[in-house]
Amino acid sequence: MSRIEQLIGEIEEYIDSCKFTPLSNTKIQVNKEELEELLVELRLRIPDEIKKYQKIISNQEAIISEAKTQADTILAQATEQTNELVNEHEIMQQAYARANEIVEEAQMQAQAILDSAVEDANSIRQGSINYTDEMLKSLQTIIAHSMEGAQGRFAEYLSSMQSTYDIITANRSELSSGVTAGEEEGTAVQ
Repeated sequence: MSRIEQLIGEIEEYIDSCKFTPLSNTKIQVNKEELEELLVELRLRIPDEIKKYQKIISNQEAIISEAKTQADTILAQATEQTNELVNEHEIMQQAYARANEIVEEAQMQAQAILDSAVEDANSIRQGSINYTDEMLKSLQTIIAHSMEGAQGRFAEYLSSMQSTYDIITANRSELSSGVTAGEEEGTAVQ
């Protein structure tokens, strides 16, 4: 059993041990510090994968910026090569054609790098969101189960109290009829 599952179990036990607020069978009183301690420890135990995905998502701008820098470098190199080839007329025409090819290749490479970085970041973000949603769904199910259990125990407690109340009422009725009968016999003896 993982530490996260243990913490979730401890949170369930803690919720089950909390008292109901006066005049309510659904609301409980919790010690904020204890619950916060359990939640802080749970948060610290989140798998490294989620932290890794969050880091990549937060670095999305850096990845895109790096892709743009690489594209600018490639374009600068293409421009430099073009300037070197422009010395003679015939060489200049060839250089111009080659420079255009290099610029087009550089732009295609830059766009491919940028598209790949955006696609990777989106894929990682979606995976992180899906994983987090599954964890929250699991926690939601556990809490709902805990609440149902607590409500069931409270309903049993009320039923027990009602049964005791009915017995007491019946006993008082018997006593009261016995007192009335005793007074009538006392009056008849006199």
